[in-house]
Amino acid sequence: MDSPKNSNDMNNLSKIRNFSIIAHIDHGKSTLADRLIQITGGLEQREMKDQVLDSMELERERGITIKAQSVSLKYNSNKNGEYTLNIIDTPGHVDFAYEVNRSLAACEGSILVVDASQGVEAQTLANVYQSIANNHEILVVLNKVDLPAADPERVKAQIEDVIGLDTSDAIEISAKTGYGIGDLLEKVTEKLPPPSGDINQTTKALLVDSWYDTYLGVVVLVRVYDGSIKKGQKIKLLSNSAAYQIERVGVFQPKQKMQDELGPGEIGFFTASIKQVSDMRVGDTITDAKAIDVDALEGFKPSQPVVFCGLYPQDTSDFDGLRDSIEKLSLNDASFQYEKETSAALGLGYRCGFLGLLHLEIICERIDREYNIDLVTTAPSVIYKVHTTDGKVIELHNPVDLPPQEKISKIEEPWIDASIIVPEEYLGAILKLCEERRGVQKELNFSGSRAVITYQIPLNEVVFDFYDKLKSISKGYASFDYTIANYNAADLVKMQILVNEESVDALAMIVHRSVAENRGRVIIDKLKDLIPRHLFKIPLQAAIGGKVIARETISAVRKDVTAKCYGGDVTRKRKLLEKQKKGKKKMRKYGKVEIPQEAFIAALKADY
Repeated sequence: MDSPKNSNDMNNLSKIRNFSIIAHIDHGKSTLADRLIQITGGLEQREMKDQVLDSMELERERGITIKAQSVSLKYNSNKNGEYTLNIIDTPGHVDFAYEVNRSLAACEGSILVVDASQGVEAQTLANVYQSIANNHEILVVLNKVDLPAADPERVKAQIEDVIGLDTSDAIEISAKTGYGIGDLLEKVTEKLPPPSGDINQTTKALLVDSWYDTYLGVVVLVRVYDGSIKKGQKIKLLSNSAAYQIERVGVFQPKQKMQDELGPGEIGFFTASIKQVSDMRVGDTITDAKAIDVDALEGFKPSQPVVFCGLYPQDTSDFDGLRDSIEKLSLNDASFQYEKETSAALGLGYRCGFLGLLHLEIICERIDREYNIDLVTTAPSVIYKVHTTDGKVIELHNPVDLPPQEKISKIEEPWIDASIIVPEEYLGAILKLCEERRGVQKELNFSGSRAVITYQIPLNEVVFDFYDKLKSISKGYASFDYTIANYNAADLVKMQILVNEESVDALAMIVHRSVAENRGRVIIDKLKDLIPRHLFKIPLQAAIGGKVIARETISAVRKDVTAKCYGGDVTRKRKLLEKQKKGKKKMRKYGKVEIPQEAFIAALKADY
């Protein structure tokens, strides 16, 4: 029989508010969370620091949230007594969109934070649409009203125009100074709905997030819908039927506070001697181990990597260190996939799958910082679907594995729906960039002096340097967000780079036939400048199948073999030169070309 509840009674759902803070990157989500913690007394003044919920050094430095964080706060309302506020501070970046989605599914409402000086950006839109899809009540908050450039009225009009949300009761705040935070807390208790749930039903909880703790094993963040999660209870996961016994239960305030159980509507954590984060998949349903015929909560889908790339140590002796670092990082990040790979040019390494380019960048930076390993990353590639002539469909992660041309009936590539918001004066250059990248324009609208553009673009064209180009063209004012749309057939070919007539697998890539020649030319030119001269001629070639589309030759270093001839017949000099020529010919056949690491890196970062 269930143990009775304590006096602050978890059955009183009307006093609980679960909400997420959503916004574009750098609009002040984490700073607002800091102020809410400070004002409700979650931490003492001496314990406060900027970005309290961002625990990673990298998060604090870049000013971005990578992992969704939860905090449970007590708030004494002026009107209705004490409330429990469960806040989830979500990542704003598109790479972590699935994590945002599951975090939103655990709440009933959202606080939409918009910078009063910058206005609506691409990720503002994307996150609002996700909130609406989860049937959230949305509270509009204009942040940074203390800035000289702030224009709340203009931004309110923009929100109504672009998003369609009513801003008549929008709250103006400054998360940095604390202005308006009291009004916001009152509004949260009044406007956002309480959770629903029944303590007497079978346990049903949503797995919001999980991470690895050195001392406790895997810590699991959950939102309880029905029943309760209590210490000593045996639970199971619906996706893989794995069963565990709960050891600890608690909430973050933001420090860990242990309690006996979590009731309906509550967000908290538990530990259960779980060894692998990969067993705890975001969006899974947790129920009682003995329960049968329990329906899973809606929306669970495993996270799918979209970008693949090879990671190799610059110094081959660092491979063991790389292996350890990748294994440790995967403990904390279930969406990060990897497998061993060998390259003739780069030696031993790993083929890794990422949620997007930011995810790739963060993993590489963490390996560099936390484990002090210098990495060489191969060109990022996406998952292609290769239809063979015998009716099979192969998912291709690595261009090297592409079957011969005669066995392929068609190749499909992933396309994205890209949403770009940009000031009017940069519109022409942005449209030109999207057209160059084989984009198809879907929509073009104007909101005041800014254009809202929707394009369909192949993901392959975006993963190289699209984002950097977009930012440099628009002087940093353009914002960009995307979702994976579908797969479309295209005229794609495998381009190989040959150095001294040997294919360099690390530089192989799949490209559209129309841009292959240009890309091949750029890489060959880069390599010509970066590979040092040897004692023999080195031909550099970019080829598609047997056809060479670009070629350069690195000339040989020549020793003056005639220097010792002081006078005498010319035939003597000619004889020495002929001998040298034969030696060079033989050397070219057996000589080995050393390609320096910087040449690889530069070729992979080539500006197309």
